[in-house]
Amino acid sequence: MDPVDDEQRLIEKLRRIEALFARPGTDGERTAAASAAERLRARLRETAQVQVDPPVEYQFSMPDAWSRRLFMALLRRYGVEPYRYHSQRRTTVMARVSQRFVDEILWPQFDQLNRTLRTHLGQVTERVVAEAVCGDSREEDVRPDASDGPARLASQTARPDQ
Repeated sequence: MDPVDDEQRLIEKLRRIEALFARPGTDGERTAAASAAERLRARLRETAQVQVDPPVEYQFSMPDAWSRRLFMALLRRYGVEPYRYHSQRRTTVMARVSQRFVDEILWPQFDQLNRTLRTHLGQVTERVVAEAVCGDSREEDVRPDASDGPARLASQTARPDQ
């Protein structure tokens, strides 16, 4: 499969998922969706002011840089500025939001988009490794523990770019 076609399919999937949340098809529906998004932001601000569902500081731990980027983009889309403290890892994202917003909007949307993105990235990785490195993509053998194994075991951990 052509990588460009594959990328286009991912973009279309992400757009369809987003359409479930905010982007109907016609211009009038898009305008209505934009108005609805603005009403949602206004409702979030109003809720914070009357303390019905006040914003609290959330700490989100992302499994990788791709998920982090997606999550921060979603936060910013809704007018929430992500941050982290100096001592926190780059995979940590902090935000002040209401629990209702997290439970009903932010997390369900992120979860669905992230699953789609990770599936695509996994497929791209498999294809690139098979084409550029080795077509044998079998999993490693699992062996019983070695009771009299090598005197010294070397260990190396691959670390994602942070």
